[in-house]
Amino acid sequence: MFIGLLILIRVMFVASMVFIIGYVFGSFSKNTTLTVITNIAAILVIVLFIIANIFAFRFTARGWRYNGMQYDCGYDNSDSTSKK
Repeated sequence: MFIGLLILIRVMFVASMVFIIGYVFGSFSKNTTLTVITNIAAILVIVLFIIANIFAFRFTARGWRYNGMQYDCGYDNSDSTSKK
């Protein structure tokens, strides 16, 4: 489910960028319907960027939470200053 959602977000992001680039460099600004779609696409790019970052952080940060046993390798690094 997560992979499908991520792919959908990326496809929508690319489609939105096509409309924005078409408006800036192409003839989309001459047609009022394409101008409205481009305005929606600009808002959608911002929203999708934020959503993609939320999902990316949420699912990658899960494995990085502190677990006390994770850092205990069982090796005691004793030196001359440590008490036994």
